[in-house]
Formats: sequence, structure tokens, C-alpha cells
Amino acid sequence: MTTQLLSTKQAAEFLGVSCSFLEKDRWRGARIPFIRLANRAIRYRMSDLEAYIESQLMHSTSNYVSREV
Repeated sequence: MTTQLLSTKQAAEFLGVSCSFLEKDRWRGARIPFIRLANRAIRYRMSDLEAYIESQLMHSTSNYVSREV
């Protein structure tokens, strides 16, 4: 099994968010799963990023609940 791992910068670019967004997400409980390879080596699996995107799918703005990150 080959798993593509992305750095925080690469994951942020893929999601269209800032690196700070992902850092804050990790500090606050990590809605987006990540892998810690070493103390400062954080990686994201492409499959987890895609699953996160799918989990954010909304069908109506009336069902939107703000979740600050």
C-alpha cells in the first residue's frame, strides 16, 4: 500500500487554507487527522484530506453550523 504524505504547507495548498488554519486545527483537537513522524515533522495523508472535504459537504446554508478553527 502506498500512502502519499503531504507536509502542512502542501496540505494547506491542497485544501485552499493557510498553514495557520491547520496548525490551529491540531491545537484544538484535530478535525483533520495528521501523522506526527517526529517532533516537528507533521504529515497529512491525502486520503484523510479527501475524507475531510467530503465530511464538509453541505446541501443547504440553513443547515450550516459555524465551527471556528
